[in-house]
Amino acid sequence: MDYDYLETPIGRLLLVADEDGLRCVDFPNKDQDARIEQGWQRSRRFLGRVIEQLDAYFAGDLHVFDVALAPRGTAFRKSVWDELLRIPYGETISYGELARRIRQPQASRAVGAANGANPLPIIVPCHRVIGSSGKLTGFGGGLPTKQWLLEHERRHAPRPSLVLQ
Repeated sequence: MDYDYLETPIGRLLLVADEDGLRCVDFPNKDQDARIEQGWQRSRRFLGRVIEQLDAYFAGDLHVFDVALAPRGTAFRKSVWDELLRIPYGETISYGELARRIRQPQASRAVGAANGANPLPIIVPCHRVIGSSGKLTGFGGGLPTKQWLLEHERRHAPRPSLVLQ
């Protein structure tokens, strides 16, 4: 397992990957270094493409990531994470809508828990899920980071071009 850090506008991210793909993106926090497990090596061998794309995302130039993902989780969590990937850049949905999209409309709390357990934030855009009232709700990177990411995407979202006839 390889890991390295990436300095970003929201702070230093911890990135973890192996030959199967990206395993973890961890937000800046005081315990970030404690996440490093014995046997891991600091290397960008499996992280080059991820770092390139994150840099482009934070520059406002990348709207859809194209990197190998290898998150670990239950089948239910993976179904939620797969659906998160379908939320367009610059848009948001509610937890209830996310539950409906995975055909489990009564499971919004479980969906919220799976969203919170997402090991690949930003790339698997759990920040695009908000409360049904439109309010920002819990986020592993903190609400200011969630707000920053949403505003960043709104500023850089592609605009439909006008076609004059």
